[in-house]
Amino acid sequence: MVKAVADHSILYERGPVGVLLIHGLGGTPVEMRDIARRLAAAGYTAMCCQLAGHCGTEDDLTATGFEDWYDSAVDALHELEKRCSTILVGGLSMGAVLAALVAARQSQRVRGLVMLAPTLTYDGWSIPKYSFLLRLFINTPFGRRYRFEEREPYGLKDERTRAMVAYSMRHGSSAEAGLLATPAMALRELWRLTAKIKPMLPLIRQRTLVVHARHDDIASLDNAITLQRRLGGVVDTMVLEDSYHLVTVDRQRHLVGDRVVEFVNRIARDVEAEQAEPTGWARPSAAANANVTAEAVAAPGGREAADLVPGLGSAALASVGAGHGS
Repeated sequence: MVKAVADHSILYERGPVGVLLIHGLGGTPVEMRDIARRLAAAGYTAMCCQLAGHCGTEDDLTATGFEDWYDSAVDALHELEKRCSTILVGGLSMGAVLAALVAARQSQRVRGLVMLAPTLTYDGWSIPKYSFLLRLFINTPFGRRYRFEEREPYGLKDERTRAMVAYSMRHGSSAEAGLLATPAMALRELWRLTAKIKPMLPLIRQRTLVVHARHDDIASLDNAITLQRRLGGVVDTMVLEDSYHLVTVDRQRHLVGDRVVEFVNRIARDVEAEQAEPTGWARPSAAANANVTAEAVAAPGGREAADLVPGLGSAALASVGAGHGS
């Protein structure tokens, strides 16, 4: 039985297009608040849900697993469906991976996917080189007691914001800045989540926006490259030049917010166009279009690694600019 923790979810109720936003591992809905406010200002309903075990103690988090977090997200999806007819799902870090799982399992309920600093692998430049050893010892008494404590630069390039977040983690409420340390058992659940989603990536055919910092300290740009190669639908990509991992609160958060709103605008226009089409005309299905895209990528002559860097250059990214905000 998962212990109940006070709910700190955030909801801005506006129009019939809704966006569910999922925070990261050990994080809080506050991480997604700026994005939600920008979406609300554009007329969209936005909900920053709170995952099971979060905004409490380390023991609260350890008592939950990724399926509990998934259930929290699906519950929030259900709440949005009471208010909205079209829904997108997005998240930050682990929340981005969890959003992808929701999109895969609830494909008929989710129209689009937003992945901000997606973390399939902890391989950023600030991660200790010996961290891989934890996988070997995770089931030992030492491994189960291990805590991955947050360290400089705390996912933030902006020094003022970094100082505020560090102080809040050490002296404030976990509902505001999240936990200072992530228990090993919670990390194991993240590994289980990524193991679950990786074989499902080709089945995710919703249009997806991936935003990643080139110099992400927690999850390298390879995470975004993997998604661009393996997701089954169209992938729009934006690479940030002046941010670290927490892209929703770091220096280029305004650019991230603008790009998310632009992406939701596009989905909303597509929905309006479909609703305006005369009945009886057979529109090619999104799944069929996605299959063509996936086959084109996999076919000889498709995109190679050189085509994906330096800006993970999709056609959509070209319209934004690979050095957007640099």
